[in-house]
Amino acid sequence: MEEKKNRFAFLHSTIDAFDTFLRVPGTVTKTGSHVRDAVDLKRVMILVVVALVPAALFGMWNVGYQHNLATGAETSLLATFFYGFLKVLPLFVVSYVVGLAIEFAGAQIKGEEVNEGYLVSGFLIPLIVPVDVPLWMLAIAVAFAVIFGKEVFGGTGMNFLNPALLARAFLFFSYPTKMSGSEVWIALRKGETLIDGATGATPLSFTADGIDALANAGAQYGTSFMDLVIGTVPGSVGETSIIAILLGAAVLIWTGVASWKIMCSSVLGALFVGWLANVLGATTIPAYYQLVLGGFAFGTVFMATDPVTSAQTECGKWIYGFFVGALCVVVRLFNPGYAEGMMLAILLMNTFAPLIDYCVTTAAINRREKKFKTA
Repeated sequence: MEEKKNRFAFLHSTIDAFDTFLRVPGTVTKTGSHVRDAVDLKRVMILVVVALVPAALFGMWNVGYQHNLATGAETSLLATFFYGFLKVLPLFVVSYVVGLAIEFAGAQIKGEEVNEGYLVSGFLIPLIVPVDVPLWMLAIAVAFAVIFGKEVFGGTGMNFLNPALLARAFLFFSYPTKMSGSEVWIALRKGETLIDGATGATPLSFTADGIDALANAGAQYGTSFMDLVIGTVPGSVGETSIIAILLGAAVLIWTGVASWKIMCSSVLGALFVGWLANVLGATTIPAYYQLVLGGFAFGTVFMATDPVTSAQTECGKWIYGFFVGALCVVVRLFNPGYAEGMMLAILLMNTFAPLIDYCVTTAAINRREKKFKTA
C-alpha cells in the first residue's frame, strides 16, 4: 500500500510545481515571530507577465498590420489581430515547451522545487525576436539560454546574465541573417510577396544615413516620431509600441517590482550620448529619437530592471542604468554592422553589475570608517 501511494514520488518536483501554481500552499510557520506577506516569487513573476501583456497584444496586432501593408491586403481590426495572434502563438508555445521541459528536468535531476523564474523569461523571448524566426532556431536558442544561462549557475536567482537576452544573442550571433537585414520582420504566408516598393526593414536600419533617410524610409509605413511612439513600424513583436511599454512600466513601478532609478538613469544615459553625438556632428538623429527606436524602451523597462542581473545598491542602480543607456547609443552610432545596441549594452552591464555594487558598498564602508575615526 505504501509503495502504491508513493509510486509517483520521483516526480515530486513536477507535481509540486503544478500544485503550487494552481493553489496557494499552506506551508507557513505556525508559531513564533515572523513576517506574513502575500507576495512571493510566483506573484512577482505574474506581475511582470501582466505588465508585458499590453506590449504583447499590440505586437500581435502590429504583426497583422505590417502584413496587410506589405501585401496590400485590407482586413478588419479583429482579423488583423487574429492573423498576428496565430503568427506569434507558435513562438510562445516553443518558448514555454522547450524552456519548461528543461526547467522541470533540471529540478527532477537535482531533487529541488521548480522555480517560477521562467514564467517571465518564457514570455519575454517571443517578444524580442522577429516574428518570422524559424521555430527550430528559437528552440535551440531557448535551450541554450536556459541550460547555459540559468541551470549551470544554479537556476533562478543565481544567473548573472538575463536568459531572454541570452537567447536573442545566441540567435543574433548564430543566425545573423534572421536577426538583421532588410528583408525580415514581416510575416508572410507561403506564396505571398511584398508589394512593389515595400520593405520589411526596421527603422533602425535607416538611421546610419541620418534623420532624412529615416523620415523617408519604407514605402509601406511612416517613421515619424509619432509612428515610432504608437508602434506602427516593423520590429520585434513586443518592442515597437512605446505607449504599451509605458503602460507596463507604470505597473512595474506602482507594484515596486522594477526600479524606476534604472529606467530613469538609462534614459539619461541615452540622451547624454545622443546629445553629445549631435554636438560633435557624429549623427543627425536627434537624441530623443534614440528613446523610441528599436528595443531601447522595451529593454529599459523589462530587461535592464531584472532584479537578479542588475545592480542591487541604490547608487549602483543609477550607475548601472546610465551605462546601459549610454552604451546602447554608442553601439548604434559606431557599429554599422549592428544597428541595435540595447541587447549588447544590457548583457555587458549584467557582467559589471556585481562590480558596481562592490565598488559602491566598499566606498560606503570606507566613508563610514573615515567618519568614525575622525569623530
